[in-house]
Amino acid sequence: MKWLKRKQDDQPQLSLEQQRAEKLAELGAQLWTSRQEKGLSLEEMVAMTKIPKRLLQAIEEGNINDLPEPIYIQGLIRQFADALGFNGVEFSSQFPVVSVQKKLQPVGETKSIRLLRPFHLYLLYIFVIICSISSLSQLLNNAALKADNESTPSIEQETVVDSQQKPIKSEPVSDLTKDKNNQFVQVGVTLKASSWIRVVADGKTQFEGTLPEGTHRVWKAQEQLTVKTTNAGGVLMSVNQQAAKEMGELGKEEEIKIAAKPQL
Repeated sequence: MKWLKRKQDDQPQLSLEQQRAEKLAELGAQLWTSRQEKGLSLEEMVAMTKIPKRLLQAIEEGNINDLPEPIYIQGLIRQFADALGFNGVEFSSQFPVVSVQKKLQPVGETKSIRLLRPFHLYLLYIFVIICSISSLSQLLNNAALKADNESTPSIEQETVVDSQQKPIKSEPVSDLTKDKNNQFVQVGVTLKASSWIRVVADGKTQFEGTLPEGTHRVWKAQEQLTVKTTNAGGVLMSVNQQAAKEMGELGKEEEIKIAAKPQL
C-alpha cells in the first residue's frame, strides 16, 4: 500500500501552460455552447464585444497559440462571457494567469514579484486592449460605409442631377441639319410628364436619365437613333421635324428605333 501511495504522489503535475490550455478549451466549449443556444453568430458577437472574429474563434476552439498573453486572454474571456449573459469576472477568473506555486511563495519573494509586475499594470494593459479593439472596429465600420457609398449606381446619380435641371430649350433646327446630300435622322422629344429616357445614336449612348415635365430635347444620328422610355404616354416624339406623337401608353415601357434616310 505504501508503494502504491508513493506511485500516486510521483505522478507529474501539469505545467502552467498545460493548465491554461486545458482551462481555455473548457471555457471556450461553454461559451460556444451558450452562443449556439442563443442563436448568435460570431459576426454578431464581434458587434457586441468589439473583439476581432479570429480571437473569438480561437477562444471557442481553445487555440491558445493564436491568442495574446494570458492576462489579455482573461480580459477577452470576460468580455465574451458578459455578452452571453455570464458573470464575466467570475467566469474569466477560472482561467489561470499566475501559477499556484507563485501564489504560495514566501512573503519576501511575493513582494519582489509585485514590484516587478504590479497589478495596476494589468488593468492598464486591459484598458489599452479595449481601446484598441474599439478603434479598430470603428475604422472598419467607416470603411464599410465608404465602400457602400462608392458603390451607388452611376445611373441613379445622373438621374438625380437630370431631375433637378430646368426645362431645356430646343436648339435651332439650322444648327442640327447637314447638307441635303447627306443622310441623317433627327428626333425631338417633349415631356408631358417626368420620365426616364435613354437615347442611343449610332451605337453610342447620348443620354440616360430622368427628364422633368416640360423638357424638350433633340438628338440626331448618321445611321440610327434608338429612344427608350419607361413612361411612353408621357413622351411626345417627333421624327425629322414631323408632327409629334406619343411613344405609347402612359406608364408603359417602349423602345423605338429610327433608321436614317437620305435627305433630298
